[in-house]
Amino acid sequence: MHKPDETLAKKIEMTLSDRIISGRLQPGSRLRQDHIAEEFGVSHVPVREAFRRLEAKGLAFSEPHKGVRVTSFDVAELREVAEMRASLESLALKQAAPNLTTALLAKAEQATVRAERAQNVHEWEEANRAFHRMILEPCGMPRLLASIDDLHLASARFLFAAWRSDWEARTDYDHRAILAALRRGQVNVACDLLARHVGWMGRRKSPRPSVEIQVVEKLLE
Repeated sequence: MHKPDETLAKKIEMTLSDRIISGRLQPGSRLRQDHIAEEFGVSHVPVREAFRRLEAKGLAFSEPHKGVRVTSFDVAELREVAEMRASLESLALKQAAPNLTTALLAKAEQATVRAERAQNVHEWEEANRAFHRMILEPCGMPRLLASIDDLHLASARFLFAAWRSDWEARTDYDHRAILAALRRGQVNVACDLLARHVGWMGRRKSPRPSVEIQVVEKLLE
């Protein structure tokens, strides 16, 4: 059973995470403990715990005598996140594949359709994350999934930064190829496709570029 302060800390953490990822809180912005405690009507205890969790996720950092600020990011960090996602998500998919049902793959395809019909980057990111979560969750490895969730949050910061004001919906050929391989029972092929899909750093040219690859190109311009 969660303690009250832990529940409040989680709520504060999730709210601040969303603000950081969406760009409402810009890199370098100071997170003022007093203001946040007043906003949520809580003591400083859950706010400090929320800050600790944000730091663990790499979304914030503390400076001696200066408080806590939102972290900045660069292309080197994007490369690291992409490579970690490629390794961890392919591992999760390999373990999840035996438990993927026809119905679950159909739901994952629906998530891809939602992403392709998204009106903005926020809608796309939510549907994209749902697709990945659906095909990976049956791996039954909660620690691995928690790490992947954190990496998705880091990826989202780059997506929002690159596409906040210049969004265009597109067909996701990678997702469709992954689903096709899974339906044929070609697990290794699906894992390779997924690793390529999320390990896009350094591959700036593609005949059918995914949204993520185009984000890298945009950030490197």
